Amino acid sequence: MTLVSAKAIGGGLATIALAGAGVGIGLVFNGFLVAYGRNPELDKTLFGYCMLGFALAESIALFGLMMAFMIIYM
Repeated sequence: MTLVSAKAIGGGLATIALAGAGVGIGLVFNGFLVAYGRNPELDKTLFGYCMLGFALAESIALFGLMMAFMIIYM
């Protein structure tokens, strides 16, 4: 196996983090909608927590993408 093919396999495996982050973002918004449906008076507080969860899940995706690019191009 050459170095180029090993980099391609490693970069592909590093992108698995993107799938996990997509699932995490879906769960965050699912939890927001369920909580909002049960208690609509807390919409501002729930939305703030939702955006915090979204940002944290998205940061994991960006770290995974950064690692994939570093494996492939460095």
